[in-house]
Amino acid sequence: MTYLTTIDENAPVVADHTIRIAAPLERVWQLHTGIGSWPAWQHAITEARIDGPVAPGTTFHWMTAGLSIDSTVYAVDAPHRILWGGPAHGITGVHEWTFTETGDGVVVRTRESWAGAPVDADRDNLAAALSDSLIGWLDALKKAAE
Repeated sequence: MTYLTTIDENAPVVADHTIRIAAPLERVWQLHTGIGSWPAWQHAITEARIDGPVAPGTTFHWMTAGLSIDSTVYAVDAPHRILWGGPAHGITGVHEWTFTETGDGVVVRTRESWAGAPVDADRDNLAAALSDSLIGWLDALKKAAE
């Protein structure tokens, strides 16, 4: 099976956010890839479970903002990068996270693309919602890791 290797740079909505976290790389990576534990520190996510290892082809299921989402892991380069995505409610989302060790912590960058009829119909509002959700996720990850 062939999986995507990056986000859709040409999608109608692309969000890109970065945060610096004063914590060891392994701690940040473990928090972020411990998908079943997301609801404990990421309060926008009410349910999360993964059907196997964090590896290409593994699917995980999660709920956020009242929406049930099934995502497939496309690529993993532990502990530096993970890419996942899939269709949800008419939107095809692809989400990349990178983790770069610095002298006293980790720079976490998240990039996500959204495409599909709902995005075409309400691009500005969905772009704002995606951006807000990613900023919230990064803030929650920072708080949990530090």
